[in-house]
Amino acid sequence: MATDYYAVLGVRRDAGQDEIKKAFRRLARELHPDVNPDPKTQERFKEINAAYEVLSDPAKKQVYDLGGDPLSSQGGAGAGGFGAGFGNFSDIMDAFFGQSQQRGPRSRTRRGQDAMIRLDIELDEAAFGTTKDLQVDTAVTCGTCSGEGAAPGTAAQTCDMCRGRGEVSQVTRSFLGQVMTSRPCPQCQGFGTVVPTPCPECAGDGRVRSRRTLTVKIPAGVDNGTRIQLAGEGEVGPGGGPAGDLYVEIRELPHPTFQRRGDDLHCTVTIPMTAASLGTKCPLETLDGMEEIDVRPGTQSGQSIPLHQRGVTHLRGGGRGDLIVHVEVITPNKLDAAQEDLLRQLAKLRGEERPTGHFQPGQQGLFSRLKDAFNGR
Repeated sequence: MATDYYAVLGVRRDAGQDEIKKAFRRLARELHPDVNPDPKTQERFKEINAAYEVLSDPAKKQVYDLGGDPLSSQGGAGAGGFGAGFGNFSDIMDAFFGQSQQRGPRSRTRRGQDAMIRLDIELDEAAFGTTKDLQVDTAVTCGTCSGEGAAPGTAAQTCDMCRGRGEVSQVTRSFLGQVMTSRPCPQCQGFGTVVPTPCPECAGDGRVRSRRTLTVKIPAGVDNGTRIQLAGEGEVGPGGGPAGDLYVEIRELPHPTFQRRGDDLHCTVTIPMTAASLGTKCPLETLDGMEEIDVRPGTQSGQSIPLHQRGVTHLRGGGRGDLIVHVEVITPNKLDAAQEDLLRQLAKLRGEERPTGHFQPGQQGLFSRLKDAFNGR
């Protein structure tokens, strides 16, 4: 045999595929014509291409080790330029860019997709936490074929087009000469195997749709948009692959009395002016039960009464927010003669028959403030 391909790549005859590939990439970086245009170097580059084509292919390597010439049908190692017979074009790209391309059949088993479901809860459930049962409709492993995709009593078979490699190759010409490119096998879609008799339950997918019940623990303090992750409760993957995650998105329903702002709760109590003047107690159903709101005498409209630790539990950390009660004082707009007479007597006693009022500078609007700023005021 004229050429010792092992010597060309500088490896031992018992070298493994990783060592052969590493030697080829090192030499390709040194001898590629784009890097070293010397004609002698180009000839050397052809030799390492031919050597790598033979030694990287188990079938051709076996023929070569037995004394045959695996490249005889291709016109020898030097036919067609410095890229002749180059069966692994991606390896030369790896030599320069450090990239690798996954080869071989791809697995039928893949991870499933994540799923999301929205859950409506009441304000008190968000404040203190709760436990909910959810009806979830997702893909689960097929019970008939256990995720294999083949009908009971049958099995997947090696693809006769790609012989289990999951890809087919073809030789094309390029500026490097003859280049062998690979693409997924059209018969097995790159799996390397075919299922001649698919499972009648899942049609070969290895999974079916099913409705199941999950118990979800809702922590105290969740709010609108909070997502709770349930690992492994999402869609089962094709081929019975591992399931994705299930995300439960919280949607808090409106409350008839309270408005939530962060972990604080707000509400408004409307009282007549007499109650605001004399003071009163107003019953209020809070999240913790019935309480009386103490409206002190002389309370003005717009004032607020805080009830500490009556709001929503903090999601992270201890304690709770506050409940803020806003007071709105209503002035009567219709009085009968007796009511009007009483009010006039009250005004007389307080010396308020002809009040002049107290005027204060009003709050300027945005455009007024900008105008004053430009005028240097």
